[in-house]
Amino acid sequence: MNESKGALTEAVYYILISLYTPLHGYGVIQNVEKLSGGRVKLGAGTLYGAINTLLTRGWIVECGESGERKKEYIITQSGRRAVLDEIDRLQELLDNGRQVVSETTQTQETE
Repeated sequence: MNESKGALTEAVYYILISLYTPLHGYGVIQNVEKLSGGRVKLGAGTLYGAINTLLTRGWIVECGESGERKKEYIITQSGRRAVLDEIDRLQELLDNGRQVVSETTQTQETE
């Protein structure tokens, strides 16, 4: 079973794209807020719960020197696949929505 086929939550999506560069937890919180224009603000509990899930799925790994005070994480190949699958899923949603709205608008304009 390919675990990356399900929809990602917005928080998980932003965490994963933040980890294309190694970051520690607080860095992820800051980056998610920056990427989302301040719209998505992660709490520590949400972040570390998601990190544990992502570690279990193998979508991220700890990186850096062992013994460092702050743990850093980075996305794995399977995590990158999950991001690409989510981008494809979101693009399909957008395409379908635009098609329906466009067709409905055109039908209403000709009535």
